[in-house]
Amino acid sequence: MFNTKRRSLRLATVGAVGAAAVVLATVPAFAKGNIDITVTPRTVAVGQTVKVAAAGSDDAAPYLLTCVEERIDGKGAWRAIECGKLIAAGEDAKVSTSVKAQHRGTLQFRAVLYGYQGAHDEHPVKERTSAVQTATVR
Repeated sequence: MFNTKRRSLRLATVGAVGAAAVVLATVPAFAKGNIDITVTPRTVAVGQTVKVAAAGSDDAAPYLLTCVEERIDGKGAWRAIECGKLIAAGEDAKVSTSVKAQHRGTLQFRAVLYGYQGAHDEHPVKERTSAVQTATVR
């Protein structure tokens, strides 16, 4: 009877370890990184300037580039307004720009981090996109 319990316990342990190995093998690895964007001031008059800065990092690609995109009043497609320099991974890819508010409404900004496989790669991959930040134009 003692050998039967021991055998059952051994089989249960081997089964649990095997199941854990299968689960760990099927779970994808996730790249570490982040992207942040800052917009100041949050409220401006027509003709004033809004400053936008963004920085991002990711370990999924050897080279990185951060761009700031804009759209007005939440309508239409996002358009790139400024990109930083292509940098080697391990450092923050940064960009900073100023936008002159031309019309009343809401300016929306987001940062996009692109990954490149080489310094001359012509097919970047969008790695991360920041949350949307806004500036109200009165």
